[in-house]
Amino acid sequence: MLVQSLAILVLAGFVGFAVISKVPNTLHTPLMSGTNAIHGIVLLGGLIVLGLGTEGVLNKVLLVIAIAFGTINVVGGFLVTDRMLGMFKEKPAKAKDGTDA
Repeated sequence: MLVQSLAILVLAGFVGFAVISKVPNTLHTPLMSGTNAIHGIVLLGGLIVLGLGTEGVLNKVLLVIAIAFGTINVVGGFLVTDRMLGMFKEKPAKAKDGTDA
């Protein structure tokens, strides 16, 4: 069972890399926003599973670590997306006397 699970993990990594490498640069920001939303749902599921009471200390520790890393990923993804979208905003025009309008 462990070998099958590892094989699925490796194949999923290869498929994910192949799919993401084919995405044009102009679509990276919308793709990142979409995956952040999906990952937020995954985090909610992890919190529900943790709240329902999993058996075993190791399972709980791994679940808490996964939730922490997932939270870091979602927050970082939204910060990067916000910064990328900020590059397309117009800068405020300056007044002739050198002060901001």
